[in-house]
Amino acid sequence: MGVDDGTRSEGPRGEAMETLRQRARGADVRGTQSFVHTLSSCWRRPWLTALEVAWRWAVGIPALVLIVWQAKGALLEATHGTLDPATLGLDSVLLHDVVGALSADPLGAAGKLSRAAGLVWPGFVHFGIWLLPLLLVAWVVISSLGRTLVLRRADRRLSARPGTLMLLQAIRLTVLWAAFLGWFEAIGWSAGVAINGPIATGQEPNLVLYSALVIVTTLGLFTAWGFVSWVLSMAPLLAMLKNLDARASLRAATKLGPVRGKLVEINLVMGIVKIALIVLAMVFSATPLPFEDVTTPGFLAWWWAGVTLFYLLASDFFHVARLVAYLNLWRAYAE
Repeated sequence: MGVDDGTRSEGPRGEAMETLRQRARGADVRGTQSFVHTLSSCWRRPWLTALEVAWRWAVGIPALVLIVWQAKGALLEATHGTLDPATLGLDSVLLHDVVGALSADPLGAAGKLSRAAGLVWPGFVHFGIWLLPLLLVAWVVISSLGRTLVLRRADRRLSARPGTLMLLQAIRLTVLWAAFLGWFEAIGWSAGVAINGPIATGQEPNLVLYSALVIVTTLGLFTAWGFVSWVLSMAPLLAMLKNLDARASLRAATKLGPVRGKLVEINLVMGIVKIALIVLAMVFSATPLPFEDVTTPGFLAWWWAGVTLFYLLASDFFHVARLVAYLNLWRAYAE
């Protein structure tokens, strides 16, 4: 297993690059075909995923601890120091079987949850005003440094431009936040059409229509993000490949010629992989439930922790594979 130092092409990555170059000189190759070689290459270079996991968890673990600590304080204040859900109007039947309660009495259960959320929301807003910007700044800084380490380990020829990557990461977060707000507005519109509208006219809310609108809207925005977000992912690579500033790298990311379609294809495949990982994690999480008579709460806690760990590690691996696939495609087609 060799490391690419700019003079040799040894090891798994060198094999993948040589395959790409041969196909680029001959018949056209689909992005997903090259992605299979990239997955194999990254699997045989576990230190890339280890670096990705290290910098992500360097942000995620302290952030999670801080959020839980502040959320507990907000809940203590809302429940007068008792942490008793009954003080928020949440009974034990609803808490132990939320899905069943929503199915039996959707409006009543939704009303209880809404009132409880209204009681704790001011406390969450109070600490969110300062905590959210702090976490965003920490993410921009550490993710840029961590991503620089990962990409430089994948290809020694890349130039380190952490300042440019910080600016590009801030731009990506801004666009992602705008997409989230658009999704939230679409969910509100769906509720108005299928629930609030019929209730206002004395009719029954259409929960089937609401669910369908939410699913279609979510998948539609998810697909649209897959079509455009590759530009924001490719720009940091180009900044390091060509030693460009943020504006020049964004401009260059939109002018990649025949590589563009392959990048879009890989990005869409990654979206499908993300959905598959979520579904797989949900299936694994539900696996012990038929045996709940013989399982203990401690076992379930460890099982769900293991499923969460599996999802996070797999997600980080595919993040690395996507970046390396982008890099290999650019080396094979644009150089």
